[in-house]
Amino acid sequence: MAGMGKRMRPHTLTIPKPLIPIAGKPIVQRLVEELSKVCSEKITEIGFIIGDFGPEIEDSLCSIAKTLGANPKIYYQHEALGTGHAVLCAKESLEGKVIVAFADTLFKADFKLDNTAEASIWVHKVEDPSAFGVVKLNDKGFITDFIEKPKEFVSDLAIIGIYYFRDGERLKNELQYLIDHKVIVNNEYQLTDALENMKNKGVGFTTGKVDEWLDCGNKNATIYANQRILEHHRCEKLVSDSSKIINSIIIEPSFIGDNALITNSIIGPYTSVGRNSEVNNCMIKNSIIQRNSKVKSMNLENSMVGNYVDIKGDVSEMNVGDYTSFSK
Repeated sequence: MAGMGKRMRPHTLTIPKPLIPIAGKPIVQRLVEELSKVCSEKITEIGFIIGDFGPEIEDSLCSIAKTLGANPKIYYQHEALGTGHAVLCAKESLEGKVIVAFADTLFKADFKLDNTAEASIWVHKVEDPSAFGVVKLNDKGFITDFIEKPKEFVSDLAIIGIYYFRDGERLKNELQYLIDHKVIVNNEYQLTDALENMKNKGVGFTTGKVDEWLDCGNKNATIYANQRILEHHRCEKLVSDSSKIINSIIIEPSFIGDNALITNSIIGPYTSVGRNSEVNNCMIKNSIIQRNSKVKSMNLENSMVGNYVDIKGDVSEMNVGDYTSFSK
C-alpha cells in the first residue's frame, strides 16, 4: 500500500487510499478481516508495506492487525520500483505460509484457503479480460500462463491481487533474483516475473475463485464498493447508538457512525456517514461522507466527501477532499 493513489485524489493527498472508509471501516481493515475468514489457520503476523505516511497512520495500521490478534510489522518502500520490489521490502516476513494482498481490493468468497497447495492466485471472471492480467489453466486446474491485458481472448479469469505461497522463502529468493539481475519492465520489478520463474521451476499454481471482486481504485469504484459492502452487511447494526437522528429518515442499508448528527434529512440507501459528521436539510444517497464533516442543504448522489469538510449549496454530485470549505 505504498503507492500515491493518484486515481483517488483529492482524498489521497491527506491519507493513503487503503485507509479510506468503506461502510465505516478502512478498506485495508475490511480486506484483512475477509482474509482471516477464508484462512483455515490463524493469521499470526500482518506486514504493511507503506510509504512515508507518518506515525498516526502507522499506529492505525498496527491497531488493525492487533484487532485480529496478529503481530503488526511496518515496512517501507521509499521508491516506486514496482510490485516485486514492494513485496521484497517485507522480506523479513516472507517465511513459511504467506499471503500477499494489494490493499485497494475487496472480495467476497465462499471457500477456505487450501494451505496444502504450493501456491495459489485468486481470480474472478470478468466480461472484458483485455483490461486485466489473466491466467490460463490446464485440464488439471493448474495455471499454465500469465497474460497481461490480452488483446485477443485467451481467458476471462482476472488476477485480483491476492496470492498464497506455502513457502514464503522461495518467493523471497525469486524476488531477490529480479533485483540482483535487474529484471526490469517499464522501470519496475514486477511480481508476475517472479511468479513466472517459480512456475517454470515446477511450482504448481492453482486458483482461488472469488464470488465478487471490488476494486477501490477510483471514486466511482469506491462508491460502488461501499454499496456492495452495505448490501452484504445489511442484516447487521449499521446505525450507531450514539448518533442522533432528528426529524430524518435513514433508508437501509446505510451506515451512520458514532456521534453523527442527522437533522431534517433523508439518508440512503447505500450511504455512509462517518463519526462526528453533521448532515442538515439534505437528501443523500449512494455516497460516502467521512469523519468530522458538515454538509448542509444539499441533494447529493454518487459523491465522496472527505474529513473535516464544511460545505453548503446546490450541488448534485461531487468529489471533495479533506479540509474543504465552500458555500454556494
